[in-house]
Order: sequence, then C-alpha cells, then structure tokens
Amino acid sequence: MKYRIFIVGCLILFGSSSFTKRHSFQIAKVKYSGGGDWYANRTALPNLIQFCNNYLATNIDPQDQVVELSSTDIYNYPFIYLTGHGNVVFSDKDVDNLRSYLEAGGFLHIDDNYGLEKYIRPQMKKVFPELDFVELPFTHDIYKKKYEFPNGLPKIHEHDGESPKGYGLLYKGRLVCFFDVECDLGNGWEDAGVYNDSEETRQKALKMGANLVQYALTH
Repeated sequence: MKYRIFIVGCLILFGSSSFTKRHSFQIAKVKYSGGGDWYANRTALPNLIQFCNNYLATNIDPQDQVVELSSTDIYNYPFIYLTGHGNVVFSDKDVDNLRSYLEAGGFLHIDDNYGLEKYIRPQMKKVFPELDFVELPFTHDIYKKKYEFPNGLPKIHEHDGESPKGYGLLYKGRLVCFFDVECDLGNGWEDAGVYNDSEETRQKALKMGANLVQYALTH
C-alpha cells in the first residue's frame, strides 16, 4: 500500500491509494466565526461515516469531530466539512492555516445549506486569491469514484428552482475544495426523520458524499 505523507509542524496528514479497515482516521466539521450556524446538519457526518464504513470499507471513527481553521488539529483530518446558512468570517490565521492544510493534501467540502454562498466565496478568495471556483464537468472523477452520477450532483432540497451545481478549487491540478450549491447534500445525510426525505433521496446524497470522501483519500 502506498501513502502520501505530509509533515506539517509536528503533525502528519496522510492519504491512502486504497481503502482498508486496518487504518483508522477521523473527519471533522469546521467551526467558523461570523455568526453563521456552523453546527447545522447535526446528524449528517455520523450517518455519512457509517455509510462509508459499510460500503467503502473505511474505518472512520464514528464520532465526528469539530475543528477550528486556525488550529493545528486540522492536520489530523484528511477531510473537513463546512456548512451553514449565514455569515462566515475567516481570520488571517484561519486563512494561512487553511491554505497550508489544503496545499499539504487536505480536502475541504463546503455544503451550502442555503444562504452560505455569498459569504463563503469571498472568504475562500482570501485563502486562494489566485484561484476561482470553477463548475466541475460531469465527467470529473468526483462524480464517478465509487458511485456514478452522470448528470452531476443529485437534487436533495428545492430552494430557488435552480439545478444543483458542484464547484471546485483546483490547486496545481488537484481538487482541494468542493462546493455544492442548490443541492443541500448534507441535509440528505441527516437522520431519516429530520426532513422526511425519501430513502431514495437519502441514498443518493450518501453515495455522493461517499464519492467525496473517497476522492479526498485517494488524490
């Protein structure tokens, strides 16, 4: 088994070219400043973790973690998840640390829970001023890792009557951040009774989430 290993300070962040239950790791939700509800989708990550462990043969700790972007703890997580509806503010330390984390091999999934987009775009521009979010083509690996999504993101919840879109930040050819809009992917990971989504809808959301996790661990 081959690993990419990134040493940042005293911490090691690693990704694997294959999945095995012998190697345990954690994923984390991002706690940010600005007043937005970073804590939204409370049951989403535990359900996604269970799905990945069941169907991707991963060994992710079932207890999802919380991490602040300015913390060196961020390097312990190969996959971090940011969601919410409202304002987001990154400090200078957040910006520097997040950029270092993503350059070193980390992966950020931003899930617009409706209303997040206008706040998160300028904050990510501070992280990578030289990059712009680009809409990923449906042929991108993110849509065909474990599960095939030939038409791109599944539509989980209706907001403004627009099609779901998946945007990415590509740093030196590698996708370091995936941003879903008009999709509400994380809502589809929530417990079945939270939104009363059909099981078919929840399965689509979980499968797309599994693709994101698999991509983060193999690129």
